[in-house]
Amino acid sequence: MEISASILSVKEEESVHTFYRLELAHIDYYHIDVMDGKFVEKDTSELMKIYSDNLKNITSIPLDVHLMVEDVKKYVDIFSSNEPKSITFHLEAAKNKEEILELIKYIKQYSKVGISIKPNTNVEEVYEYLPLVHSVLVMTVEPGKGGQKLIQETIEKIRKLKEYIEKNNLDTEIEADGGIGLDNIKELKDAGLDIAVVGTSLINAKDYKYTVNKLKSI
Repeated sequence: MEISASILSVKEEESVHTFYRLELAHIDYYHIDVMDGKFVEKDTSELMKIYSDNLKNITSIPLDVHLMVEDVKKYVDIFSSNEPKSITFHLEAAKNKEEILELIKYIKQYSKVGISIKPNTNVEEVYEYLPLVHSVLVMTVEPGKGGQKLIQETIEKIRKLKEYIEKNNLDTEIEADGGIGLDNIKELKDAGLDIAVVGTSLINAKDYKYTVNKLKSI
């Protein structure tokens, strides 16, 4: 299983030092939480752009961009310049199936494409798009805030999604974001998780390398 480190809670004055520590800990991706203040209350777009620009210049670790925004294309245009490994948008941000298909096609010009669902969205709603996307990001907390507790019911969504992917011989990766740490990583891994987005529990840890190794080995 891979670890995508959410840098949402990284303090700007400590960002360079924190990124260096994460680098030494051998994370797999930097997770960029882009919020517009509309789709979710918080607006992180400017800070995440600063962080993305900095990371592009100092690291070879890929960027994993998660757009929690209403105007998806606008932010794809902004963050595609950082050459991310993937850009993920929310199913709930699109008005209809046609717009979802259009956004998938648009993002594919720049990177791999992921589609995300909130905790209250039925996992079956993404099934028809799985052959077209590289990953599904299951939100295990309500999007918009860091430090929340994982919603236990979302683990069953990951399990159902994994069963569907295997049954239909798809190679779509499953990513989860929210409240993930050493206390629940095994349950998520057993459910079929491929990429764990880990934020507060990693950033607040004393030893990043130990925490990352532990998360991967449990």
